[in-house]
Amino acid sequence: MKTSSSFNRRRFLQGTAAIGAAAAGSGIHPWTQWASAQELSGQSLRTTGLSTTVQDRILEMFKASSGVASVSGTPATFPDAQTKILSGSSDYDTWEIIAERLPALIATDNVEPIPVAEVPNWANIRDVFTTVDPRWDARSQITGQIWTDETQTDLYMVPAVYNYDSIGYNPEVLSDEEANTWTAIFDEKWQGKSGLNVDPLIAIGQAVLAMNSLGLLEAKNPGNPTVAEIDEAAKFLIAKKKAGQFRALWGDFGELVNLMASGEMVVCDAWQPAVMAVKAQGKPAKYATPKEGYRAWAIGPSMLRGTQNRDAVIAYANYWLSGEPGISVTEQGYYSPSTSIKDVMDPMKYAFWYEGAPWEGDAERGINPGDLRDGGSLEERAANVAYWHQWPDEYDHLIRRWDEFLNA
Repeated sequence: MKTSSSFNRRRFLQGTAAIGAAAAGSGIHPWTQWASAQELSGQSLRTTGLSTTVQDRILEMFKASSGVASVSGTPATFPDAQTKILSGSSDYDTWEIIAERLPALIATDNVEPIPVAEVPNWANIRDVFTTVDPRWDARSQITGQIWTDETQTDLYMVPAVYNYDSIGYNPEVLSDEEANTWTAIFDEKWQGKSGLNVDPLIAIGQAVLAMNSLGLLEAKNPGNPTVAEIDEAAKFLIAKKKAGQFRALWGDFGELVNLMASGEMVVCDAWQPAVMAVKAQGKPAKYATPKEGYRAWAIGPSMLRGTQNRDAVIAYANYWLSGEPGISVTEQGYYSPSTSIKDVMDPMKYAFWYEGAPWEGDAERGINPGDLRDGGSLEERAANVAYWHQWPDEYDHLIRRWDEFLNA
């Protein structure tokens, strides 16, 4: 594949050689050595996405390490970012997108693929991003979503962070048995104190999962429901909303934390870092291990068509697979897509976050000596996945029914 980028094969090989030399020596992650060899002083980076990854601290670290002239990040929900970008906005160079929404960029020719050969840190990517899991067909999992084709030479998105999502709850109100199922969000016992994510691709899938458990549906893939399944899920959600089930339809990390910490929501679909943030305030919070399985997802930079800062986008994507951002998101409760995180992270912390070992350090951000990560090790959580987020075949119909829910 020919490109106009100043990144070429010779520079890639130089970069990987530098990586090997650095890794053999100081133990410092080789990103800095690689980045310093690039010529990015004439480039800028303008990015948008969830606050999950669009973080000022990480952007400033990237700027300092790479030498780009300027960086700016605009937090936005996925639906809001999608609307702006697909309307023709040229305000951004990259969208830190959740993989399920990639078809929206592809169909409108708003994405420029990133060659793997230009991302040196890809050498340490986890198998989940390259190997098809026989539990699902390819497009129903991350491996079938991020690549341009089966040759796996070009990426629509470079994964920066991923996780397996579940239910956040107050353990002083709900027992583990009550919380360890997606039906808990919709249980009338918690009427007025339940929360639901405002992203329809998340909320509908969760409703379908719960309805399967309740015997109301027999959907094979909650991430890609049929028209009939969407209709039933919409009726279910509308009925719950009219009955006052939901304290809030949340879309922002801070909003979620505040609602859980205040006790206004005692059970909700949640991001694990938000649960950790509530615990760090000294408030009771726990992350469920749902009997139906987790929702799996991955977020990362996609290069938007027409950007004048192509090299900066690729460098930023590569940076996400280095030590600093990987450590940062891990300690919030996410996972790094790169196996090299083990080489750069404190061994005790790595054992806690990735291997299911008890916390052996001092009390820190709601974690006390002897605590275990809710859900166990990465291997345990990855084995308990109900479905990966994906772009549903009946997207337009799903959005129409979601609008009916919002207006109910």
